[in-house]
Amino acid sequence: MRKAVSILVLVAAVSLLMVSSCKSTPKQVTDETFRAMYQLWYSGLILEGAQKYTVKSGDRMVDISRSFYGDPYFYPVIMLASRDVVVDPYKIEPGMELVVPDLQRNLNSVTAKASIKGVINDCARIEDQRGYPDTAAGLREHAGRI
Repeated sequence: MRKAVSILVLVAAVSLLMVSSCKSTPKQVTDETFRAMYQLWYSGLILEGAQKYTVKSGDRMVDISRSFYGDPYFYPVIMLASRDVVVDPYKIEPGMELVVPDLQRNLNSVTAKASIKGVINDCARIEDQRGYPDTAAGLREHAGRI
């Protein structure tokens, strides 16, 4: 009887390991993923009237976006404008000088608006790949309202 229980416990443990290893794990997102995205959408962005912002210790892209635009989900716009400085939104460092475009000016332009919508949707896909579905959903919701 003990042997049967031990075998059952072992089978259950192996089954659990197999099931947990089959769950989808977040994919690694490379810097090249972001660079390709920037290349696709950058030319449509209007940088006239943009402000500069120097990253401070503890800053996150969503907080910077909230500070300038009143909304954390427009951080891809700042990333796009700052493509020579920011490759990945999770890898910003104090001292980086960001370009913060005039959001309303960009939303008033058909071309810039398309670029903003595109970069936000691309960032949503990346957040899904990284395993952040709530952030991805928020980004998609914002892109849908643009």
